[in-house]
Amino acid sequence: MAQELTGTLKNIKDTGAITLGFRDSSIPFSYLDDSQKPIGYAMDICYKIVDAVKKELKLDKLEIKLNPVTSSTRIPLLANGTIDLECGSTTNNTERQKQIAYTNTHFLTASRYVTKKAGKINAIDDLKGKSVVSTAGTTNIKQLTEANAARNLNINIIPAKDHAEAFLMVETDRAAAFVMDDILLASLVAGSKAPDDYHISKDAFSKPEPYGIMLRKDDPAFKKVVDAATAALYTGVEGQKIYDKWFTQKIAPKGLNLNTPISAELKNEFAKPSDSPDPDSYK
Repeated sequence: MAQELTGTLKNIKDTGAITLGFRDSSIPFSYLDDSQKPIGYAMDICYKIVDAVKKELKLDKLEIKLNPVTSSTRIPLLANGTIDLECGSTTNNTERQKQIAYTNTHFLTASRYVTKKAGKINAIDDLKGKSVVSTAGTTNIKQLTEANAARNLNINIIPAKDHAEAFLMVETDRAAAFVMDDILLASLVAGSKAPDDYHISKDAFSKPEPYGIMLRKDDPAFKKVVDAATAALYTGVEGQKIYDKWFTQKIAPKGLNLNTPISAELKNEFAKPSDSPDPDSYK
């Protein structure tokens, strides 16, 4: 069997270890709890994938290494072999698929903005001439830049190093709005000092966007194991249970509840798992 193994599976078998990339502040997908341990919805999914890999390779034990990643480092660290799976909130799009691969979609989001209600910003056009923040290295800052040019909004776009820093800029009135995936905005609002002060826009900068766990490109044997593991999870009862645990119940460490029941679109996706980057396929 060892002869036949290639790529990531061979490496995991040879080293007896698999490395997961995690985010430190992408609640509830991948973030640190009080003891600085990475937890979250995407982490739970990755642990299910690890179980499947262990079974596939007939290993008695498999060491799980954890490696922090950011929006800017996640693709390079995957490409250079530092991590084997990226367990976060990463949008699956055709541009990125040129560099890396994804497994089946685990969430659908849209790019919106959060603002303080007091600012009375009710539409994207109301951001005209204002300072707006987004996280560097994300699809969101790209969409904001494109909308800014297309609509002649003359927005001062500020890149932040992470979501926490970006939200703090809105909290401290250094930016009028923060453009990010709506679910990440919901989690930042839920965890803020005054959740009622904020408004998440109905206006979106994007169509529904799929999130997927990233893996290396051109590694069909590993992708087959990962896809089978995620498909089994999402089509079974456990997929919905893991979803509810992180989106409709109180989560550690602060007991926040995001109150975000599963959408009809994601339910359909779970019934027929897919790694498509096409937003129009998630209707």
